[in-house]
Amino acid sequence: MSDLTVRAPAEMSAPAADRPQRGALATLLRTPSFLVGAAILLFWGVCAAFAPSFVPYDPYADDLLNTLSPPSAEHWFGTDQIGRDVFSRVLTGARDILTIAPLATLVGTVAGTAIGLVTGYFGGWIDAIVGRLLEVMLSLPLIIVALLVLVALGPSTPTVVVVVGLVFAPLVARTVRAAVLSERHLDYVAAATVRGEGAFTIMVTEILPNILPPIIVEATVRLGYAIFTIASLSFLGFGVQPPSPDWGLSIAENYGVLVGGFWWTVVFDTIATASLVVAVNLVAESLQRALSE
Repeated sequence: MSDLTVRAPAEMSAPAADRPQRGALATLLRTPSFLVGAAILLFWGVCAAFAPSFVPYDPYADDLLNTLSPPSAEHWFGTDQIGRDVFSRVLTGARDILTIAPLATLVGTVAGTAIGLVTGYFGGWIDAIVGRLLEVMLSLPLIIVALLVLVALGPSTPTVVVVVGLVFAPLVARTVRAAVLSERHLDYVAAATVRGEGAFTIMVTEILPNILPPIIVEATVRLGYAIFTIASLSFLGFGVQPPSPDWGLSIAENYGVLVGGFWWTVVFDTIATASLVVAVNLVAESLQRALSE
């Protein structure tokens, strides 16, 4: 009789645990903003992966006899200062931003999650010291911090990934710490402690799975900021380097001719960047609503 009493909750727990996840997925699939955002992300993802295979022109090939041509049937988005096809460069330019931004977000999420777990679980002087350091970092403009580090180390793709990721880590750590503080005194953590599980095991196998929803939302939000930050760094000359068709870099290269009325050299890259950031924000907002229900 006692075996049945103990076993019944365990048998019932798995379906009950799956129910909120299925409900969140169903909610997302009924949310127009999520579907729009996901469709835009899918479009740019396909471009990032396969654009070189289907764009009409080589995005790196110049044509000095056909510079600054306006949009036409031959060149849908016109050509830039050295005759490169803007349409081909916009589609191909998604590759750099959709490689660097997710990697930087992953670095920031992993580092921030580790910091937040440690400070939230142990508390005390560890939380006090690390918390003060995080507050100092958060008080500084993030883009300025990234610029200073890149000036010192020099711009390169791996450096940009690590710098942007570590700049965002304190923001993720703050969110994770708050989530851990709300979990560490619950019964399942006390039960794990009584069973003799170590601090690392409790943090990774007990607490972490229960705070994944806010981490997922935070990572999605950070992805949008990472895209904007990396595009800004490329525009300032500290991100992706020439001759890449990166959107921020292309805007910087053609910004000077905008006053001459050659708007197409800049506008389409700007729209592409904005659409990607908006799409990520739509997905992040939809995720937050679905996971909080």
